[in-house]
Amino acid sequence: MNDWGHPYATPANETLTLITAELTANAVRHGHVPGRDFHVQLTLAEGTFRIEVTDTRAEKQPPAASPSATDSLSESGRGLLLVAALADDWGVSPRKAAPGKTAWAGCTRGQRATR
Repeated sequence: MNDWGHPYATPANETLTLITAELTANAVRHGHVPGRDFHVQLTLAEGTFRIEVTDTRAEKQPPAASPSATDSLSESGRGLLLVAALADDWGVSPRKAAPGKTAWAGCTRGQRATR
């Protein structure tokens, strides 16, 4: 992010860091398969940052619809709400050529990522 003109502690950097943290936490908590890792990729193309987190667990999918609010006393369950609020778009795609899935989020450079 720093090399792309968004130094640490800038709104864009902090937003993308938070989205990445939420997607990777979900991969660790819900997508973990013993003996297998997950993969994180951040790209910038045509003014859009794209975060992709791929894990190897195909049968555990996040909800297809917008994430719902959780019990206010719950200590977890808000990660996808944050991703939906911060990203311009997000979703889940099947992993190509192997079992698993890729959770992704996109933020347009200079718009939501710089709030």
